[in-house]
Amino acid sequence: MTTEGFHVLDEKSLREYIKATPSLASKLGNEVDKLDIKEVGDGNLNFVYIVTASSGSLVIKQAVPYVRLIGESWPMTKERSYFEATALKHQHGLSPKHVPEVYHFDRTMSLIGMRYIEPPHIILRRGLIAGIEYPLLAEHMAEFMANTLFYTSLLYLTTTQHKNAVAEFCANLELCRLTEQVVFSDPYKISEFNRWTSPYLDTDAEAVRKDNILKLEVAELKSKFCEKPQALIHGDLHTSSVMVTQDSTQVIDPEFAFYGPMGFDIGAFLGNLFLAYFAQDGHADQGNDRKSYKVWITDTVSGTWNLFHKIFTSLWDKHKEGPGEAFLYAIYNNAELWELVKQKYMTELFHDSLGFAAAKMIRRIVGVAHVEDFESITDLVKRADCERRALDFAKMLMKKRRNFNTITDVISAAQ
Repeated sequence: MTTEGFHVLDEKSLREYIKATPSLASKLGNEVDKLDIKEVGDGNLNFVYIVTASSGSLVIKQAVPYVRLIGESWPMTKERSYFEATALKHQHGLSPKHVPEVYHFDRTMSLIGMRYIEPPHIILRRGLIAGIEYPLLAEHMAEFMANTLFYTSLLYLTTTQHKNAVAEFCANLELCRLTEQVVFSDPYKISEFNRWTSPYLDTDAEAVRKDNILKLEVAELKSKFCEKPQALIHGDLHTSSVMVTQDSTQVIDPEFAFYGPMGFDIGAFLGNLFLAYFAQDGHADQGNDRKSYKVWITDTVSGTWNLFHKIFTSLWDKHKEGPGEAFLYAIYNNAELWELVKQKYMTELFHDSLGFAAAKMIRRIVGVAHVEDFESITDLVKRADCERRALDFAKMLMKKRRNFNTITDVISAAQ
């Protein structure tokens, strides 16, 4: 497929592209005739190449004008690569330890060249399936989310800065529309793209479509997603958008980035940790019942939220006399009022995060795109049992999220 100077690269044409692009060739020691190029994209949308030479390496990511998971029958703007590259640059600037550097961006070719996150980094989801513990994961994700969300919000920015930033990302509407469809709409109606572990979850999927209270709650969450430009969010912060080792955490793939509700990012990450939690029984065997690993996952859930809360409010305190116009210091300089403002704000953010976590869990069980945590459980009866428990928890969480005051209470409800 070609459109307006765009063409899909293969290994041969990518080699020629790199040769003609100094910002990429220089990262490889200009050894462009001796490159090892491997296509590794396993996502739903893009082609991803790892390019290595004896003196360097990088990743090339190219967006194509359709949903790769479905094919050319589902067109999709390739402009999403512009928003991904722009978001990566912003997020790397705010959280350089946890976001890869962008070396090159070609808008016509919808191509990003960036740092190769080298082995032993693996996709977090695969580590969770394998039962690997990452002792710094909660701390690193809390840092990433606190920094990228706080510094792009009105808690830090002036209204002029914020509106200009919102305007920059508002054109990423097609990816937002995709999220609106697959997260907030399709799971709650008959859709040709929905699937689930049939026939075992047939009645469970039908129950979602018939649950009026659930539909009212997801409508409120959809409204917030569409109407609340709170901060620059990653927009797709699940456990396959994070690469990890024991001492490193790297957040990738922010092509869904736009100015939206902070809780959508927090909820996406926590919701996917809960999906991993409920999948563990399906991966248990005689050698490992996964019980201690489930404890580690819930500890990571609580650690992520509690550390995020601590870092985020510390940043807020640090910059309370700064340019941020949401709560001008001249108005909120009373110590008691300041604490009330923070408490109200963080409580609402907590409940938003729980609601979005629930929505992300539900769509991964009865929607179009599922998760390997469950899909890798080959025994369909066992898989369906894990999915049903996750689904029941998510439905409860969405409907009763305002009743929870602490993350510990949420975890107790999941056990």
